[in-house]
Amino acid sequence: MDHISQISRVFILLASLITLFTNPTLSSINRNPLQDFCVADLQASPTNSGYPCKAQVTSEDFFYSGLNTPLNTSNPKGTAANSANLMTFPGLNTMGISMYNVEIAPGGYNPPHSHPGATEAGVVIEGSVLVGFLTTNYTLFQKVIGPGDMFVIPPGLIHYEGNVGKTQSRLLTVVADDLPSEVVLPNTLFATKPAIPNAVLMKAFKADSKTINMLRSKFTS
Repeated sequence: MDHISQISRVFILLASLITLFTNPTLSSINRNPLQDFCVADLQASPTNSGYPCKAQVTSEDFFYSGLNTPLNTSNPKGTAANSANLMTFPGLNTMGISMYNVEIAPGGYNPPHSHPGATEAGVVIEGSVLVGFLTTNYTLFQKVIGPGDMFVIPPGLIHYEGNVGKTQSRLLTVVADDLPSEVVLPNTLFATKPAIPNAVLMKAFKADSKTINMLRSKFTS
């Protein structure tokens, strides 16, 4: 496949993702039928129902260039991401969608995490990426995918991505929420304040106190 065909395939897949996630029959977001959009006014104080709508809206509110900002994967995880969500792109407010440009260094991994209640899908742009998710009955589904390949993570399930190639990998992901939450398992268990009692974690991991303290030190130092 030549370079032009590969790029075309990626954009067709992205268009399919956006169509899927914005289909009213598939989305759980509550849209207000009395208005076409509600660009968030981030200068105002949010309420329990979110940010108020911006009074003066222009074309610029519906376009965003932040996904192409250079990324630095020189960190312990070997991953970095640019985000287009409600807080960086207020035009996404109430749209039920966000997008991320993710880069992973060779050997880098995005650790097991979940987005409660939200489906995730993505397309690999460069490199070889291992994508996997776990079901609630402890079944693992995973595969190594390459440029132009798409993946989908069912709502709320624990998943991960890793670069198993020898060059930098990049992928574009879409999450079905305009400001998705993220639960990173290792941090959630070992970096909480106040800390989860050792006795709880010792029972959960069938480990002694010394092991639990060692693991906690990895995330609190």
